[in-house]
Amino acid sequence: MKTETLEFKAAKGDTTAYVALPDKADADTRAVIVVQEYWGLNDNIKKIVERYADAGFIAVAPDLYFGEVTDDKNIASTLMSNLETETGLDVINKAMIAAQDKYQIKKFGITGFCMGGTYALEAACKLEGLHAAAPFYGDVPDEFTLKGLRCPVIFISGTKDQWINPEKVAELERMAKVNMLPIESVKYEADHAFFNETRPEVYDEEAAKDAWAKVTAFFEEHLAAKKIEGIV
Repeated sequence: MKTETLEFKAAKGDTTAYVALPDKADADTRAVIVVQEYWGLNDNIKKIVERYADAGFIAVAPDLYFGEVTDDKNIASTLMSNLETETGLDVINKAMIAAQDKYQIKKFGITGFCMGGTYALEAACKLEGLHAAAPFYGDVPDEFTLKGLRCPVIFISGTKDQWINPEKVAELERMAKVNMLPIESVKYEADHAFFNETRPEVYDEEAAKDAWAKVTAFFEEHLAAKKIEGIV
């Protein structure tokens, strides 16, 4: 595995993505976009990017904050509030275009955590070129937006989460059923941000390991090169 910085232009200005490249020779057919938490593109997100590369995927984490990162909750909340949804989606889209051009990627999946989970599901409804999405405890879009879903989704949540609470998850499940959308809901008896091992107060090792296994298997299935239409 090797890591590098991908530079690209977004509508709001120049930004970058942290990229990890696997050793597998055939890995250039698939990639996972990893969307940051509200802290920014920090070391935890970079470590997750590297884990995806170790699992055989090109992994790309676009910097939605244009270089800003923090470990202060108040600053993180302000950064998230100041980020317009369309700006975040544009950065994700431009990162996909830049990565596709540089690494000859044929299929993209997307995942994200907390704020990143919100963007991952929103992107799956609004952006072209995504073949699978795995949002972790992100907010649920309105039904009109959700009806635009373009790819299969595995939605990861925790039953102890006070933000993406069981009521919100139940509403997502209801909308998915009524509109016959390809959304699988996976729930753990865990808190918000249970996948983040840098936060011992909420980290749940058992749930995190199981979620990782499910999500990587999900991406293996939906990003498999043999499923690319029109590719010989």
